[in-house]
Amino acid sequence: MDINPQINTKRADAWKLTMTAMLSAIAFVLMFLEFSVPIMPPFIKMDLSDLPELIGAFAMGPVSGVAICLIKNLLHLLMSTTGGVGELSNFLLGVCFVLPAGLVYQRRKGKKSAIVGAMLGAVLMAAASIVSNYYIVYPFYYNFMAEDAILAAYQAILPGVRDILQCLIVFNAPFTLMKGLFSVVITVLIYKHISPFLKGTNRS
Repeated sequence: MDINPQINTKRADAWKLTMTAMLSAIAFVLMFLEFSVPIMPPFIKMDLSDLPELIGAFAMGPVSGVAICLIKNLLHLLMSTTGGVGELSNFLLGVCFVLPAGLVYQRRKGKKSAIVGAMLGAVLMAAASIVSNYYIVYPFYYNFMAEDAILAAYQAILPGVRDILQCLIVFNAPFTLMKGLFSVVITVLIYKHISPFLKGTNRS
């Protein structure tokens, strides 16, 4: 006798919530495992907290990817030193990354569409980082570090940059793109192996 479809649906929804929570916790931890990149000013750090969001968007849909991004930043907000400004920017950029990736993959499943969607998301996130940093993040930082001091940190690496906007275009956008591409590469390498577990298809 077949199991009631409603029971199956409830079990699938419960599993989806469990996996979303698990990936949110992993993303939250990864936010703290940040490291400096030699080609960037010391106050800019690299982390891979977007990775669980991308994996979740592929395994459980774009809404789950966005939910992971939201939960990660809400948890980080509890110990924030940026008054929520950094978390808001991180959330907006994360949505720009995982939402297009999840929507493209949801429309047409396959490795090629996953890569195309994730690449599209990475490019969109890089472009959005210019706007987010210029209008949200850096105006907040100016309360603690003078604009000239921030500009000088960039100029120490590349003397030719003239203002913060140019710095964001030359440094931050490519850095954000690279950050997204790291998550794309890792996801492509591991997704096939972990997707049965995330989707619950390996359960008896």
